[in-house]
Amino acid sequence: MAQSVSIGDALITYLRENGLEQSVLDVQIEEVWPKVMGDVVNQLTRKVEVKDGVLYVRVNSAALKTQLFENRFELVRKLNEAVGANAIRDCRIRGGCTPLTWSRR
Repeated sequence: MAQSVSIGDALITYLRENGLEQSVLDVQIEEVWPKVMGDVVNQLTRKVEVKDGVLYVRVNSAALKTQLFENRFELVRKLNEAVGANAIRDCRIRGGCTPLTWSRR
């Protein structure tokens, strides 16, 4: 007798067997960022990207950069929890104040 398998389980198995699971998780992390971090943090975020289990975040605020860095382990935990997997193993925060361009008249 054939064993019944849910579509979700079959899809996860297919992704794992074809080396695509991490790529899907990377995209999911990028999509849940606004929900997990909230409107204010999301507005100050220039870019969120996940590559090979490493979260790269670029922000517009030096204060936010410091705060995210100090709470990076909690950040990783919350994002992994949001996607239901250990998608992120490390976090890199970049950014801060962008230098002003001075011009003479």
